[in-house]
Amino acid sequence: MIRTDELQRLPVRDALPALRGALDDRGVAVLCAPPGTGKTTLVPLVLAGLVGDAPVRRVVVAEPRRIAARAAARRMAWLLGEKVGGSVGYTVRGERVVGRHTRVEVVTTGVLLQRLQRDQELAGVDLVVIDECHERHLDADTVAAFLVDVRAALRPELRLVAASATTDAQGWARLLGDAPVVEAEGVSHPVDVVWAPPARPVRPPHGMRVDPALLTHVAATVRRALAERDGDVLCFLPGVGEIARVAGQLGDAPAEVLQVHGRAPAAVQDAVLAGSAGGARRVVLATSVAESSLTVPGVRVVVDSGLAREPRVDHARGLSALATVRASQAAGRQRAGRAGREAPGAVYRCWAEAEDGRLPRFPSPEIKVADLTAFALQAACWGDPDASGLALLDAPPGGAMAAARGVLTAIGAVDAGTGRVTERGTRLARVGLHPRLARALLDAAPVVGTRRAAEVVALLSEEPPREYGDDLAAAWRGARRGGDGYAARWRTETRRLTAAAGPSSGDASAPAPPARDLSRPPTHNPASSPPSTEQRAGGREKRGAGDAGGSGRPAAREAQGGSSSDAGRRAGGWEKGGAGGDERAAGLVAALAFPERVARRVGDGTYLMVGGTRGELRAGSALSGAEWISVAVADRPVGAGHARVLLGGHVDEDVAREAAAPLYSDADEVAWAGGDLVTRHVERLGAVELAVRPMKSPDPRLVREGILAGLREEGTGLLNWSRGARELRQRLDFLHRHLGAPWPDVSENALHARVDEWLEPELSKARRRSDLGRIDAGQALGRLLPWATGEATRLDALAPERVKVPSGSRIRIDYADPEQPVLAVKLQEMFGLAETPRIADGSVPVVVHLLSPAGRPAAVTADLASFWRDGYRAVRAELRGRYPKHPWPEDPVGAEATRFTKARLRR
Repeated sequence: MIRTDELQRLPVRDALPALRGALDDRGVAVLCAPPGTGKTTLVPLVLAGLVGDAPVRRVVVAEPRRIAARAAARRMAWLLGEKVGGSVGYTVRGERVVGRHTRVEVVTTGVLLQRLQRDQELAGVDLVVIDECHERHLDADTVAAFLVDVRAALRPELRLVAASATTDAQGWARLLGDAPVVEAEGVSHPVDVVWAPPARPVRPPHGMRVDPALLTHVAATVRRALAERDGDVLCFLPGVGEIARVAGQLGDAPAEVLQVHGRAPAAVQDAVLAGSAGGARRVVLATSVAESSLTVPGVRVVVDSGLAREPRVDHARGLSALATVRASQAAGRQRAGRAGREAPGAVYRCWAEAEDGRLPRFPSPEIKVADLTAFALQAACWGDPDASGLALLDAPPGGAMAAARGVLTAIGAVDAGTGRVTERGTRLARVGLHPRLARALLDAAPVVGTRRAAEVVALLSEEPPREYGDDLAAAWRGARRGGDGYAARWRTETRRLTAAAGPSSGDASAPAPPARDLSRPPTHNPASSPPSTEQRAGGREKRGAGDAGGSGRPAAREAQGGSSSDAGRRAGGWEKGGAGGDERAAGLVAALAFPERVARRVGDGTYLMVGGTRGELRAGSALSGAEWISVAVADRPVGAGHARVLLGGHVDEDVAREAAAPLYSDADEVAWAGGDLVTRHVERLGAVELAVRPMKSPDPRLVREGILAGLREEGTGLLNWSRGARELRQRLDFLHRHLGAPWPDVSENALHARVDEWLEPELSKARRRSDLGRIDAGQALGRLLPWATGEATRLDALAPERVKVPSGSRIRIDYADPEQPVLAVKLQEMFGLAETPRIADGSVPVVVHLLSPAGRPAAVTADLASFWRDGYRAVRAELRGRYPKHPWPEDPVGAEATRFTKARLRR
């Protein structure tokens, strides 16, 4: 029996006439409805004609998460007084509960993507609701873009609703083609905001790391909320690890502590959503899965850590992972709203009020920050390889798309020239995994067996718990015998992947089996096939269905795995790698998924991946000592220069060579390395050297390039610079700065640019560093003088090495500072000279350093006349007392210059 009273209490019903009118008029609409108004539950029932007087339609509701899809279907079925699988059903990865009379089916966006690729018309579906579109998940954005295409080109009658509690309504309206915006008023109860920052500053999140001090504070805030408020407490934390840590600190709390996240068993999720059984208080620790679509009964208090997880790509290291970030203002409103769903409540925010205004307004669109390999394959399968024709709120970044196309080209999923999807790419897309993992499944199946390949890929598609260890084979055995929630999900996913791979998985050219659109009612032709299980049962059906996006942990930089279109060659080439038990089979599968992460040991616990990234094993790792490993999961700890290997498998060199074949090179290398010219023949797998042998007769052209590289790297200081050579370079630098052409520029860059003019033929004879050290730099530099114009003969006149001073001495000019050449001379030797000496045709005065008889600085001047007039008297008084044996005339301009004492002058 329909629960009419419950339906009448849902506020969104007041907006339903406007929504139905918008859909009748335009076929599209944007529905903005606050949390708890019934947009996820009542709206689909009304639009399907299951409640009210609307025509009967088949409605598909797309949710971003499996937990939300199951919960929404169960809630709608309960409102109708039915069980799931009747009028309302759901399909998520690995589980499908629908019946022949299902009119509303809730699916994940990944499942809907798969359906659209199999049947672009979505035959049998009348209306699609994209729920929680404000979260900007990549699958949801892609689904919306594809559906806009479908309406424009194939099915203009297909109706489309974008629904959200907080969103850029106008942006979505433009995207859907000037869709009307329908807003529903909420009746959520007031929520008090309590600002509860830590007493002492905590370190900001970095990578996956969260300061333990903050988690301790969150636990203390939960205890405070239990003491100050009534009702259950919903606490938001960024991830599973943080949930476990806070749960451990709440072991003696006066409430039942429950954990809700994407990895939690379905039974636990259902228990949380069912409410308290005996009225006991509960503390629900949850990730962002509880922000929307779900109502947790009994919650009156929310404790918000203020953190969330978003995907990030480390292009430099080829690693892709989740990063901890500050939650957006929109997420904060969503989270706070959970406290006011059923009654007045409160939210305890674990940050200062002054920080709130500095938070981002909305979460980062996943298309801007995530690995785009799966998206690029979806776009290629759709017929738009560069996604330029898709209706997207944000265009995909060019660099991320280029990296994604590189991965897809390397695994044979798209054509290298056109970017269009190949038959192999279509098959990879239909597996329902990230393309890397789909490639590993299909290519490993003929070598290690379909079931074993599926088991390992299932491990890679959802990273196993840390307690399973970092050895992929050991984790595999742990999952086989495990009785935890992860092992149960792993077995379910293994069955799905085994079926997806099929007996012909090794044949890349084999077309995928025809697929019925899972959203349309089954049909039966008695002449062609027996009745299906669904038809015989007349109702509930459970079977695997694949999400498109997959949850593997792909590297974003360009993968270099081979396309391997010939299954027989693949099987033969990797036979040794897959024939050695679990260790080799696991390593082979990981190598096929992440070929650029195949790594060779370069030190104790340190490995160099063929992609160029260094990785380190943890102390006591089961992988220690292996010569080669394939890295399945890695991250980079805070402050570390290398990646940390979290999960990997054993491989040998044969497997490494096959998996990363496009990175193999076999060539002569002549390079400047370690301070000298190195000539060798190298076999290389990416950044990893496989074999090296010396070269007897290197190519002279390569030798010259290597020598030039050394000069660029270490500078012309490699040559023999005598004192005269250095001074010549300084004099030429001085003339170039003050007089310009034809005097040459002798800076490092300029000398490198004209190396052929001044350093031949000596350069052509050099074979090593010591040869460079024998080249007379001064003689070579003389070739750059302007001999052709005759100006070279004026070098000594324009920039003399020495100048004659009044005493008769010839004093060297120091050109170290080309802007102000220095003449350092004893003061007494300048008596009788009224003006400062000038060089460069009289255009540049030298700076005169006047020295005491002992050669110590007494005065500095660029205007000798001014010094004699204004400064000499004070200097004379000081020096006269120190050096009484030397002459110190009152009139230095009229006196005779000397190098001697007064006694010697008298003789």
